[in-house]
Amino acid sequence: MISIRTFVFNMFQVNCFVISDETGKCVIIDPGCSVPAETQKLKNFIDNNKLTPVMLINTHCHIDHILGNKFVFDEFGLKPVIHKEELVVLTSANEYSTILDLPEPQSPLPEIFLTDNEILNFGKSTLKVIFTPGHTPGHISLYSEENRFIICGDVLFDGSIGRTDLPGGDYLQLIKSIKTRILSLGDEIKVYPGHGDTTTTGKERNSNPYLIY
Repeated sequence: MISIRTFVFNMFQVNCFVISDETGKCVIIDPGCSVPAETQKLKNFIDNNKLTPVMLINTHCHIDHILGNKFVFDEFGLKPVIHKEELVVLTSANEYSTILDLPEPQSPLPEIFLTDNEILNFGKSTLKVIFTPGHTPGHISLYSEENRFIICGDVLFDGSIGRTDLPGGDYLQLIKSIKTRILSLGDEIKVYPGHGDTTTTGKERNSNPYLIY
């Protein structure tokens, strides 16, 4: 059975997820930890629960979602895995640190790229990669069919959607990703977004102002 622990990090209130199962193996998703107190909080949780991180995944590579990549690499030896179309976002992230008054991410570069519909294994559990571009060119979501949840980064929020006015954003593509790749999974899927509260696919289908027109 999968367990999900959510941490809220940095000035942009990014949701970082640690997903684990009964084997103690875990996946770290979007570590936005930007200061020592935040990295220590993540490490303490992993250590105290005797978890073994086996994968670091970025749903996308905007600076607020990758600030902890270097810490995870230094501490656990994990390089990020991303979709290949997201590499340009990762390599340009340092340019935004001064503008946003954030530390340079200094993220290691990935050696493994994820593909649409790929099945990721950790412990006794699996996550399915779903390609959901629009917020960024190589954005992915992570779906657990068995546990009926999706980690969707900055694609879909409780009552809103991801912004598309940043480089690589595409509004029509984002709406298509939401409708054809996320809402198509059914109405009872729990949605864990990159910012804010959890929601469900059914709630967003019926009440999200960007999706009910």
